[in-house]
Amino acid sequence: MEFRKNINIENFSPWSGGKDTLNTIKEHGKLKELEYLIDEFFIGSTPTETEINDFLWFDDVMIFEHLGINEDEEELENEDE
Repeated sequence: MEFRKNINIENFSPWSGGKDTLNTIKEHGKLKELEYLIDEFFIGSTPTETEINDFLWFDDVMIFEHLGINEDEEELENEDE
Protein backbone atom coordinates (compact mmCIF):
# COMPACT_ATOMS: atom_id res chain seq x y z
CA MET A 1 0.00 0.00 0.00
CA GLU A 2 1.23 3.44 -0.84
CA PHE A 3 -0.16 6.82 0.10
CA ARG A 4 1.13 10.34 -0.30
CA LYS A 5 0.60 13.49 1.65
CA ASN A 6 1.61 17.06 1.02
CA ILE A 7 3.37 18.80 3.86
CA ASN A 8 5.36 21.97 4.18
CA ILE A 9 8.89 21.58 5.44
CA GLU A 10 7.78 23.70 8.43
CA ASN A 11 5.48 20.85 9.47
CA PHE A 12 7.95 18.04 8.80
CA SER A 13 9.15 16.18 11.90
CA PRO A 14 12.64 14.83 11.22
CA TRP A 15 14.55 12.56 13.58
CA SER A 16 18.18 11.96 14.57
CA GLY A 17 20.64 13.99 12.48
CA GLY A 18 17.90 15.28 10.20
CA LYS A 19 16.41 17.10 13.17
CA ASP A 20 19.69 18.89 13.91
CA THR A 21 20.06 19.99 10.29
CA LEU A 22 16.49 21.29 10.08
CA ASN A 23 16.88 23.19 13.36
CA THR A 24 20.00 24.92 12.02
CA ILE A 25 18.18 25.86 8.83
CA LYS A 26 15.26 27.23 10.86
CA GLU A 27 17.65 29.32 12.97
CA HIS A 28 18.93 30.92 9.75
CA GLY A 29 15.45 31.53 8.33
CA LYS A 30 16.13 29.43 5.24
CA LEU A 31 13.11 27.08 5.19
CA LYS A 32 11.77 28.39 1.88
CA GLU A 33 15.18 27.95 0.26
CA LEU A 34 15.32 24.41 1.66
CA GLU A 35 11.97 23.59 0.04
CA TYR A 36 13.34 24.72 -3.33
CA LEU A 37 16.48 22.65 -2.80
CA ILE A 38 14.46 19.55 -1.93
CA ASP A 39 12.32 20.04 -5.06
CA GLU A 40 15.50 20.35 -7.12
CA PHE A 41 17.24 17.38 -5.50
CA PHE A 42 14.26 15.03 -5.89
CA ILE A 43 13.18 16.32 -9.31
CA GLY A 44 10.90 13.87 -11.09
CA SER A 45 10.13 11.83 -7.96
CA THR A 46 8.15 12.08 -4.77
CA PRO A 47 10.44 11.47 -1.79
CA THR A 48 9.34 9.57 1.27
CA GLU A 49 9.67 11.06 4.73
CA THR A 50 12.66 8.76 5.29
CA GLU A 51 14.34 10.01 2.10
CA ILE A 52 13.83 13.63 3.17
CA ASN A 53 15.17 12.89 6.65
CA ASP A 54 18.19 11.06 5.21
CA PHE A 55 18.82 13.95 2.82
CA LEU A 56 18.83 16.36 5.78
CA TRP A 57 20.95 14.05 7.91
CA PHE A 58 23.60 12.80 5.50
CA ASP A 59 23.81 15.69 3.03
CA ASP A 60 23.93 18.47 5.60
CA VAL A 61 27.27 19.89 4.40
CA MET A 62 25.97 20.21 0.83
CA ILE A 63 22.67 21.64 2.04
CA PHE A 64 24.36 24.26 4.22
CA GLU A 65 26.67 25.19 1.35
CA HIS A 66 23.72 25.67 -1.04
CA LEU A 67 21.83 27.71 1.55
CA GLY A 68 24.82 29.87 2.47
CA ILE A 69 25.03 28.60 6.04
CA ASN A 70 28.56 28.47 7.45
CA GLU A 71 28.66 26.08 10.41
CA ASP A 72 32.34 26.86 11.12
CA GLU A 73 31.51 30.50 11.91
CA GLU A 74 28.79 29.40 14.35
CA GLU A 75 31.16 27.05 16.16
CA LEU A 76 33.68 29.87 16.58
CA GLU A 77 30.96 32.20 17.92
CA ASN A 78 29.81 29.56 20.41
CA GLU A 79 33.38 29.02 21.64
CA ASP A 80 33.74 32.76 22.29
CA GLU A 81 30.67 32.82 24.56
